[in-house]
Amino acid sequence: MGVKLTPLVKGETCELEELSGRVLAIDAYNFFYQFLASIRQPDGTPLMDSKGRVTSAHSGTFYRTANMLKIGIKPVFVFDGEPSPLKKATLEARRKTREEAMEKWMKALREGRIEEARKYAQAAIALDEEMVKDLEKLITALGVPVVHAPSEGEAQSAYMCSRGDVWATASQDYDSLVFGSPRLVRNLAIVGRRKLPGKQVYVKVSPEVFELEKMLKELGIGREQLVALAILVGTDYNPGGVPGIGPKRALSIVRKHKDIDRVFREVKWEFEVDPMEIARIFLEPDVTSNYTLEWKPVDRDRVLRILVDEHDFSFERVSKALDEIEAAVERAKKRRSLEAWFK
Repeated sequence: MGVKLTPLVKGETCELEELSGRVLAIDAYNFFYQFLASIRQPDGTPLMDSKGRVTSAHSGTFYRTANMLKIGIKPVFVFDGEPSPLKKATLEARRKTREEAMEKWMKALREGRIEEARKYAQAAIALDEEMVKDLEKLITALGVPVVHAPSEGEAQSAYMCSRGDVWATASQDYDSLVFGSPRLVRNLAIVGRRKLPGKQVYVKVSPEVFELEKMLKELGIGREQLVALAILVGTDYNPGGVPGIGPKRALSIVRKHKDIDRVFREVKWEFEVDPMEIARIFLEPDVTSNYTLEWKPVDRDRVLRILVDEHDFSFERVSKALDEIEAAVERAKKRRSLEAWFK
């Protein structure tokens, strides 16, 4: 779900190629879900292999990661760990939403309402444990490092960014900014020409870069106030936020009262959990420094086994993408050697 900050913040758009040379900590589950939602047939049916296993996330992850590597972007995939007990209600609501969407998808298909069927299908299918393990194997076969967070992946990504180990976090959600990430990149998984939902209109989608310090300065608030604002509008730990308080009103409240304790005393809090307990999750997140960021050569045979042998992908298309990655890596090596020669 993520914190809804869109009405308040604006990023700087750039071309994907401008991120060349940057290390990006990608929110793995967020990345995968975008492909599960978008890579589908007109009636909403996802890509599947001959055994009926969903491969939409495999396709999107492989080709998008290959494209990043060709450009010179250095991705790191950060996987969620154990969710906070406070997130239980959100996870249960998501499960219920998926079940309801599945029923509506099947009904729309039976009645021939194809456009509606696709919409419901996008919310109906979830990642399962087998899919996640397989995607991690694919990522490591591409030579890309993986980090397992103790809890929230976006908290871990924010920590890595604050240490300078990565240039930015990458997610469609703004949560990593609330966790203190100095920089966020959105739209990484959906860059390109995209069709607007329910319309025969196509738009160009470009990466957006958000700088935390610049954003806080423009909003006229500090980091703790940003956390308070996020809690007022709703987080995964208090879905929906405080009734009657949207992003603009929340901003006005935190500007007026400043102190985070006072903010919560001034609003009608109806959640069972103490708001300061939620605030501590963002201000003192559970993260680890026990990770290694090392990019390795692509294991071509392993990639082909996973995609072609296991999941029926086209040998020609996968091989072409791997050829392009290897050619780009060789060009980069030659360029670095040439630069070293003239130093």
